[in-house]
Amino acid sequence: MALNNHNRKKFVTGMTRRIAQLRAQTELSLDFAIETMFQERMESYLRVEEGLLEVDRMLVLVEEEVEGIQEVNAAQRLESRLEFIEDRFEEFESEIRQRPRRRRNKINLFNFFKAAAGSGGEPMAPAGEVRSAIQAFEILEIEFGASLPVVTRAFRERAKKLHPDSRKGDRSSEPELRKIIEAYQYLKTEYFGTGGEGSSSGPF
Repeated sequence: MALNNHNRKKFVTGMTRRIAQLRAQTELSLDFAIETMFQERMESYLRVEEGLLEVDRMLVLVEEEVEGIQEVNAAQRLESRLEFIEDRFEEFESEIRQRPRRRRNKINLFNFFKAAAGSGGEPMAPAGEVRSAIQAFEILEIEFGASLPVVTRAFRERAKKLHPDSRKGDRSSEPELRKIIEAYQYLKTEYFGTGGEGSSSGPF
């Protein structure tokens, strides 16, 4: 059975809104996962990150089909797919927000530097080396003025590779990792502190 124009428009509008909302929630959940899971639950973070990225990929596929829907059965099938994606998102969101009762003793990104100096490693340089937004963008190796999502992705990708849990406990990358963390925190709090996009009027 074909959808009439009124119902088709209503379907497209509703699906588009749900997709946009879920995409925004997925991005927020990735940011929250960085803040709450990345430091101490690296293994869980990696699983959640991959799951949320897959959610985003599935949303793209659904979004591509929405405008072409003409039949009631096709609309029902597509909505069922979106409901499945929403359910998957809720699973990952639950894991992000509710810490498991048991977890392995993971290295805390903001504390393991101190431990390194007491375990035979060379003392780390004092914190606070990042003095400007220009310097922070350079450390993250991205173009000055890039948006916060770009900064977050760059940090996530590089820090994940350098984290000791991803390197079987190898701490040789600590100096570089510390700079990346500091650059990300600087940009997030100082450069994007107002919640807006970076600009030439941002702090330097």
